[in-house]
Amino acid sequence: MAYQVLQNTRINTNDFIFLHPDTVTYPVKPLVSVKLYEPNGVPTLKIRATLYINSLDPNNPTVEEPTELEDTLQIYFDYDFSEETPESCDVWYVELDYTSDTVKNITEVVSYLKDLDPETSRGTKTKVDD
Repeated sequence: MAYQVLQNTRINTNDFIFLHPDTVTYPVKPLVSVKLYEPNGVPTLKIRATLYINSLDPNNPTVEEPTELEDTLQIYFDYDFSEETPESCDVWYVELDYTSDTVKNITEVVSYLKDLDPETSRGTKTKVDD
């Protein structure tokens, strides 16, 4: 199994503010797309995620090594979330490629935005598009 983070970039230039922050649950679940493709004949999952993280945190989120659980790939995006609800967020775009001997058996990706202290997370399931 191998994975490579291709991009981990803040994509907003000004702070992102939700129009109705009282309706948002923090941390915000990652928005994820997944596609199976075959660069140079190697089956690979292209995983793209958009993460909303407190703009007071200047650090890029990190990507833990993905884990296969039967036909599911599990991914954690780690960051340090403050206890207070943020007034504004930074929007991060994270793109990675994942491959393994059994990558073609994966039918869904479960991704989590995980707070490191205290450890909490919000997740989302995404079907693999081929």
